[in-house]
Formats: sequence, structure tokens, C-alpha cells
Amino acid sequence: MKHNADRAIREILKHEGGYVNHPRDPGGATNRGVTIGTLRSLGMDLDGDGDVDVQDLKRLSEADAVKVFKRFYWDKVEADLLPDGIDYAVADFAVNSGPSRAAKYLQAVLSVAQDGDVGPITVRAALSADADSIIEKLCDRRMAFLMQLSTFRTFGKGWSKRVKSVRATSLKYAAEARRPYRDYEDTPPAPEPHWLVALILSFFKRGKT
Repeated sequence: MKHNADRAIREILKHEGGYVNHPRDPGGATNRGVTIGTLRSLGMDLDGDGDVDVQDLKRLSEADAVKVFKRFYWDKVEADLLPDGIDYAVADFAVNSGPSRAAKYLQAVLSVAQDGDVGPITVRAALSADADSIIEKLCDRRMAFLMQLSTFRTFGKGWSKRVKSVRATSLKYAAEARRPYRDYEDTPPAPEPHWLVALILSFFKRGKT
């Protein structure tokens, strides 16, 4: 849902970390989860030298990364419209493995057409489904996909830890959505006092001062 966008993207950033350029990573040089390829496709010449290269990638700020994740991953899978918990599980999957793949896997667990484009049918199916069950199935299938990749031996430990964390946080978001009140103390906000009661109380307070 829309209200989860900021905190979910912050969670994604925690998993992505800083600048890395691992020789076995097919995405190449990456900073804050944004690859050099993505930076070039967006034309983000951050140092103003007329090209987009590794130096620009290293300059990528957290604020820049948040904008990229929001526009090209969170929005691509229509996470603003998806139920609490499912939104984060799909968005993190999109960042890690591509929006189209994340969308298709979501559609698979929802038993709707897998076209890789989250539209009204997918959203309606997600809204009518049991969020916990969809999160569990999606994370299970995500792990199964990652485990069959040739790079799993290199990155598998980190990926497994990430999916475990995403599963737990997604289930937490879903549980929060079922609570009648969403403040930190699990209690409803105090009602505003009737104007007459407030007036009487103000007189008492004046008498005491």
C-alpha cells in the first residue's frame, strides 16, 4: 500500500549496502542496489563530466537510490495498490530479480495470468487473498528460483538471509494491517473533549494557577 512505500524502500536499501563490483555479479558494478546499467539507462551524470560511469555510480546518494527504487521497482509492480506485506515482498523481489519476474511469480501464486504486468486483475486477486499465505508462497518460490541460479554458490548465503528477512518483515506489515489501531501503544487515540467540558476544565486550570 502507498503508506508503506517509504519504510519498505528503506528496508530494501539496508539489504543492498554500498558500492560493490563483484566479478561474478552479472549486473556489474552496483551502489545502493542500483547497477551501472540502470544508472546509464537513466542518464544520471552525477559528476557532470558528460558521461555516466563508475564515478557517477559511486556518487549515488541514498536519496537518489530511493527515487530510483520508487519509480522503477515499487511503482513498476504497483506496490501502492497491493496489500500490506505483499507490497514489500514483491518490491524487494523486483529489485533483486527484476519487476517482470517478481510480477509473474506473484501472479503465479495468485493463480492469474502471468504476463509480468501487475494490473487490475492481479490487484483484485491480491486484495481478496490471504496476505500471509501469499507472502509465504511468494518467498518460497523466490528462494526456489534463486537456488537454481549458477551464482547461488557465490551469493546464496546472502540471498537466503535476505529472503528470510523479507518474509519476516512482510508478515509483520500484514499483521499490523489487521490491528484495529496502528499506533505504537496498540491503543486508540484519545477522543477530543466536548467543547463544554473543555471550557469547564479551562476554568479549573485557571483557578489553580
